[in-house]
Amino acid sequence: MDDSGTADSGTDAGYPEGDAARPDADGGRPARHGLARYARPALVAGIAIAVVCAALLVIIFFLDSFNATVYSVGGKDVTDATDEAKAIRENYAAVRAGGIAFLVTGAALAAAGGLVLYRHRNDPGARGEDNGEDVDFEDLGGQ
Repeated sequence: MDDSGTADSGTDAGYPEGDAARPDADGGRPARHGLARYARPALVAGIAIAVVCAALLVIIFFLDSFNATVYSVGGKDVTDATDEAKAIRENYAAVRAGGIAFLVTGAALAAAGGLVLYRHRNDPGARGEDNGEDVDFEDLGGQ
């Protein structure tokens, strides 16, 4: 038996051409292809955007309510047709519209990332298997 290292050696051994289970160059888990590569960052970014926008909208709601309350202390109503009441109603309109738009975008991005991760959950290497390696505390501690 000739063991010259030309036929089945290296990381490509035993994997058909274009196989998704083939490990990457450094022997780690297989690289995902297409949209699956960006699914996890999209999910994290979408959740972060949605949480920040939801917090922004809550703050704007409280500020808008505070302005309406302060305005109505003098016996006026924020729903009046006066220019001052209209200015108070429109004070945070652009920020509110932008917050809602980014909230919807973030939720859609998170949903798309979650859907792609769900669809590719059974792909080889999707869960980051440990390859049977037993690691204990002494190995982690460097002793």
